[in-house]
Amino acid sequence: MARTKTSSAAALSAHAPVSRRAAVLSVGAALLWLPQAWLLALGLGNVVAGNADHLPSLIGGFLVLALLRAGLDGASHMAASRHAAAIKLRLRERLAEQVARWSPADTGRPKTGEIVALAGAEIESLDPWLTRYAPTKARMTFLPIAILVATLPFSWAAGLLLALAGPIIPVLMSLIGAAARERSAEQLAEVGSLTGTLLDRLAGLATIRLFGATERTADAIEAAGDRIRTRTMSVLRLAFLSSAVLELFSAIGVGLIAVYIGFSLLGWIDFGATAAPLTLQTGLFLLFIAPDFFQPLRDFAAAYHDKAAAEAAAARYAALVETPRAQMVGAGAAGAPRSRGPLSVNVRGLTVDAPDGGRRMLAATDLVVAPGERVAIVGPSGSGKTTLLHAIAGLIAPTTGEVTVGGQPLGDATAADLRRRMAWIGQSPHLLHGTLRANLAFVAPAVDAAAMDAALRLATCDFAECLPRGLATPVGETGAGLSGGEGRRIAVARAALAPADLVLADEPTASLDAETAAAVRRGLLALSEGRTLIVATHDEALAAAMDRIIRIGDTTGSGTEAASIAGAPA
Repeated sequence: MARTKTSSAAALSAHAPVSRRAAVLSVGAALLWLPQAWLLALGLGNVVAGNADHLPSLIGGFLVLALLRAGLDGASHMAASRHAAAIKLRLRERLAEQVARWSPADTGRPKTGEIVALAGAEIESLDPWLTRYAPTKARMTFLPIAILVATLPFSWAAGLLLALAGPIIPVLMSLIGAAARERSAEQLAEVGSLTGTLLDRLAGLATIRLFGATERTADAIEAAGDRIRTRTMSVLRLAFLSSAVLELFSAIGVGLIAVYIGFSLLGWIDFGATAAPLTLQTGLFLLFIAPDFFQPLRDFAAAYHDKAAAEAAAARYAALVETPRAQMVGAGAAGAPRSRGPLSVNVRGLTVDAPDGGRRMLAATDLVVAPGERVAIVGPSGSGKTTLLHAIAGLIAPTTGEVTVGGQPLGDATAADLRRRMAWIGQSPHLLHGTLRANLAFVAPAVDAAAMDAALRLATCDFAECLPRGLATPVGETGAGLSGGEGRRIAVARAALAPADLVLADEPTASLDAETAAAVRRGLLALSEGRTLIVATHDEALAAAMDRIIRIGDTTGSGTEAASIAGAPA
């Protein structure tokens, strides 16, 4: 628990620094209540005594201080809000930058729902901490001391009561804080888990219905919702209970001060005054400022729950952002387009380890592909074919070795530009929510109808003409509405429209029937005209159609892969 508390606090301080300006302004506004209370006590004392000579000046001074106090308080809130907005924006920008650098090939990356929950509600949950905690803590530090100092010249007994009652609240906060932090972390974890589960189930809704798992899925989501309700009520129960206890001790403290002042003014108590006996003015002054001795402590108790929730969110943020993950090479923006033409590929001594260093995903590999050449990478499952394609595309950073594409070393400075000249065709092409036309045109927004028709013919997408709405047919975000073979042919057509000089295809015919696989093969061969094509496949017919076959066969996860060449071009 101590380690968790330390790491959470460190993550919170690192990712969400507080606003000192807001704290200073808030303390200044709070301290102005002392002269206001003195003027108010003098005015009431004069009214009771029947002396109204100085009443207008006292009222004027009180109003001026009230306006100044309101101005400082408003400036504090404004500074805290601006600071919070800037910090939340910075956190979201950093999260977006990190997610953009994550390799699409990393199967261990967090669920989309967890990332969405973190970027939305969880970062937003830092707002109370960012806007309230620092000013409240500053007021708790300085205002009780200032009130105690202002009380002692009039009554040491009242000061003693304040000094004895005040420390009880911080002690209670320290006892409650650990439980609040733990329960807040559990609640945030449940929210992130439910968000990820919902997105996953929505994406697979057709499969869930197909296998008759609708009721089981609904029960699972309902159970997750009940867990969130339980966690949330647990946090609220603790917050309300602690608030009630703190209010009780504050009320007792203020009540004791009021009883002491009343008995002193009635003459029933003749001890506790520091110099002269309490008068109506001094008694009212002490009575006015006594609640403000406890108010910062009560405010800080409420803000302490904000801190517990913020620490939980910051710990989750740090875990997601700072956990080592497979990174893309050069995830920055691409520059201006360069000259066109088939790209060469040269791979030397390439190895790729898992992000955690636990296993080797690709043993040492050498590969040379000439411009315009069509090459098939074949080998047993687990031999690293897909990993090799990922490394050539810069979707995963190599552990050792070098990848050169088009004569340029693939690195952070060149990867984004080189990827603009590549096209990727995988087993599960990513299709956007929209129409078929939109899915084709997003790689080349200015493409005309003739070019789009030519790309569809090249990819043997004759099925598009048979659809009732043609290219206006809507497509779901995960390709809903299209079969696997249709989705891959759309991917081939999309690659034909893209300014791609190197096409990388990962198992493009896997799990397809013979007729559909043949159509995809024809589309790939037509696409390769004037382009370099590297395809990882188990499809013997597709491999035989290539200019060259490279076999990689070491699946032990260590050592150097043996590569043999067959069918080399003359």
